[in-house]
Amino acid sequence: MTSRLRHPLAAVVASVALTLPWVASWASGVSLGFGPTTVVGVSGLAVLGASFLLAWGAETAEKDVPRAFAIAVLAVLAVAPEYAVDALYAWQAATDPSKANLAVANMTGANRILIGLGWSGIALFSIYKATTGSRADTSVVDNDGRLRDAVKLDPDISTEILFLFLATVFAFFVPLNGGIDAIDTIVLVGLYVTYIAIIIRGDVEEVEDQIGVPAYFQATARRIRVPVVLALFVYSGFLIFTAVEPFAHGLEDLGLQFGIPEFFMIQWIAPLASESPELVITAYLVNKARSTAAFNALISSKLNQWTLLIGTLSVVYSLSLGAYGVLPFDFKQAAEIWLTAAQSFFAIAILVNFRISVREAVTLLVLFLSQVIFEFALIRIYPEAIAEQYSIYLLLSYTAIYLMLGAGLLFARRRSLRRLGKLTVANIRGTPMPEPDRAD
Repeated sequence: MTSRLRHPLAAVVASVALTLPWVASWASGVSLGFGPTTVVGVSGLAVLGASFLLAWGAETAEKDVPRAFAIAVLAVLAVAPEYAVDALYAWQAATDPSKANLAVANMTGANRILIGLGWSGIALFSIYKATTGSRADTSVVDNDGRLRDAVKLDPDISTEILFLFLATVFAFFVPLNGGIDAIDTIVLVGLYVTYIAIIIRGDVEEVEDQIGVPAYFQATARRIRVPVVLALFVYSGFLIFTAVEPFAHGLEDLGLQFGIPEFFMIQWIAPLASESPELVITAYLVNKARSTAAFNALISSKLNQWTLLIGTLSVVYSLSLGAYGVLPFDFKQAAEIWLTAAQSFFAIAILVNFRISVREAVTLLVLFLSQVIFEFALIRIYPEAIAEQYSIYLLLSYTAIYLMLGAGLLFARRRSLRRLGKLTVANIRGTPMPEPDRAD
């Protein structure tokens, strides 16, 4: 009996079992009558189960497709609910212009969560697991001094980092057009399509030694393995698409019961819920001593949200409007975009040498949390109009801090930035990687 419970398929059955209450309630329509607490519980379990199924599908797929492409598919499915929420607000903005601000707020909140909590949290968790776990993680570098310990990333991720850098530079100009328009769509969606076209041409790498469910499925014949991967992707994608939005709204309702303002919930709590599959998946990968794969997934998620998500908002808005239109937003949301781009700029400056230290991860985390806490304090202390004005000053101040830190770091690591471009070219051409510059 014990051996059966340890069989990899037992883990798959257990994960599917977590999702069944939600599937049954969703299919029957019973979930529409659930209270917020029940919705959060049932849909949250479904999201958890779907996250494991999606991670196993992506790891199994690495045997048949380039790893970067498998992770890109994982990233798109994991953040699909964020697209759904933002698309809803962009669609409603055609008849209610105030919804456009909510679309931008939700998008910027999701992007900053991915870096502020995701990148920093996974780095700290990876280092913690390497020092206390039973499996050695070769990605974790033990340096002199606890704050200098770092997670070392695979240079193969240079393509993702470079495209994220290009999208980040362009994002600073998005608010200057008075909204998200066709130029933004062409440039940002074009960047992502180009990125996918590059990585799908890559070779299928030798699969790392797997354990558990991925090892079991990878050992099966290809005629069995491919349908299994597709089934895992489709089922987990269905669950994430149907369960995360109710999960987010349930959390919003619970927050409102405790007096948390609606706008704050839409910008922070709803995106945190919609990003939960991605965070669960990366924590799972770190737990398997696959820190590089975890970071690959987070960076890929950031890239597709920072390109596709922004770029498609004007398309949805125009479809709802029945004519071409520019998705408008106010100056506060322009400041939110600048802050999000500045945070991304600083985070890229950290990763340009393919490592992130404890000190750098803590800096990302503290800057993110302090800004959110200060903004929450403002909206609780001051009337709405005054709080909004102070919030703009706060956003611009943090934008300046991120930009100064990022510029200083990029200047110090300018040789690494040049190497990043050379690595990307080498990845595209399939030529040998250039050696790292010791000075960086």
